[in-house]
Amino acid sequence: MLLRLWSDEVEAMRAEARAAVEAGIGMFSPTDAAPGLSRDERVRQQRATMPAFPAPEAIERHIAGVRCRTFLAADDRRPRAVYLQLHGGGMVAGSPEVMDFPNRELTREHDVVVVSPDYRKAPEHPYPAGPDDAYAVAEWLVKHAEAEYGTDRLVIGGESAGGYLAALVALRLRDRLGGALDRVLGLNLVFGVYDWGRTPSQRGMRPHQGPDILSPDGIEFVTDCYLPGRTDEERRAPEISPAYADLHGLPPMLLSVGTCDHLLDDTLLFAARAAAAGGDVELFVAPDMPHAFFAFGCAITTLWAERLNAWFERVLGGDEG
Repeated sequence: MLLRLWSDEVEAMRAEARAAVEAGIGMFSPTDAAPGLSRDERVRQQRATMPAFPAPEAIERHIAGVRCRTFLAADDRRPRAVYLQLHGGGMVAGSPEVMDFPNRELTREHDVVVVSPDYRKAPEHPYPAGPDDAYAVAEWLVKHAEAEYGTDRLVIGGESAGGYLAALVALRLRDRLGGALDRVLGLNLVFGVYDWGRTPSQRGMRPHQGPDILSPDGIEFVTDCYLPGRTDEERRAPEISPAYADLHGLPPMLLSVGTCDHLLDDTLLFAARAAAAGGDVELFVAPDMPHAFFAFGCAITTLWAERLNAWFERVLGGDEG
């Protein structure tokens, strides 16, 4: 049986995708260290590359002690679910405001409430601070979303480090809060990091050597900030790296990644192990596309957006009654 990671339709889109990446990659700052920068200077530099774009419709509130940005469904509709969205930034940078406008559009498109936490970041707050914050918000939603927002149904997702946190939160809900995972309709895992022991692609051994906004040096830096003093093997503990966890019983999931992404192997490993454990797994691989591929407008990213919206509609399943 021939294993194909994308269709003939996507194959025909590759030249346009390469041109879009070449034209747009300069928007992103490299993750390699500038000579002579201290750790703290480099952290400040990385944080400056992820500016906030606040949307006026966002509501600020604290949930389980964590600052969150929330977007409510239209007043005349009962929300179909709450989407717990976890932002990216390598566990050292980023904020919920980075995804304000996509989160607002998701609310409008699918009639969901979006909750996006500002979890704590390394190096000031290394593991497990960020996962603890994300889980605390998820646990609160399991217990209070029905009373607060009018629905007890959840979808969990995120991009890059947020995809990692989404997977970790789902595993914690399964293992710590009996029956809670039954309320989670799906996991939207977008180019996440699932092996903090550094997969081959994280180390630079990618199947495609096209441009990327990540680098082995940048990944090693944020890993050392987030998990200081641990060996690669220690970083692969299942409670840290979801790729090494028991993946049975997870809800339907959509995993997305580009072939130039230094996190490609993380998605392929997690998707294959989750499918082998009997999971409902959809995999979208974008050839020639880097990390944060959805920032590069082309036919492939348009197709991905269509797949994402179709997946949301599938897991939401119409009116929940």
